[in-house]
Amino acid sequence: MKKAAFFLFFGLCLNVFAQSKQPPTTLRGILLEQLHTTHDDEDWFVPAKVAVAGLTAEQAKWTPPGGGHSVGQLAYHLWYWNSRALQRFNGEKPGPYDGNNDETFNDFNAAQWADLQQKLDQVMTDWEKAVESADDQKLAANASLVEHVAMHNAYHIGQILYVRKLEGAWDPSKGVK
Repeated sequence: MKKAAFFLFFGLCLNVFAQSKQPPTTLRGILLEQLHTTHDDEDWFVPAKVAVAGLTAEQAKWTPPGGGHSVGQLAYHLWYWNSRALQRFNGEKPGPYDGNNDETFNDFNAAQWADLQQKLDQVMTDWEKAVESADDQKLAANASLVEHVAMHNAYHIGQILYVRKLEGAWDPSKGVK
């Protein structure tokens, strides 16, 4: 009986392991996984697409008491830096930047909320397409840039969720209780 229970348990474990998502084994796969998990793939944390969904423009402009950025400001900041980094990745020269990072948050207004959500989704999709189509040499030369973009996205997505929780505008059934 103990042997049967052991083999049943072992078989179930193998089945679960076989059904689980396999980790990527190439640089391209790793970079794409990082980009997707911060964009549209619910994995270890809530991706941007879910983090900004379902908010009204009024909710997106709400700022926490005592200071901090609104969800809209954080989303604008992500769109701004993802766009500039993607231009660099594509060999383009980004537009002028005066070094004032505050401007990358403060150029948000509630009237642009729906458009900003679409632009953020699009630039993240464009990142994935760029990594998918890049040759191995370009990927190797830019791996650190792509990794930093994904880490920066994850950092600010966490802030977006925190602000939404403070505001009372987060549905915990979407992840992160």
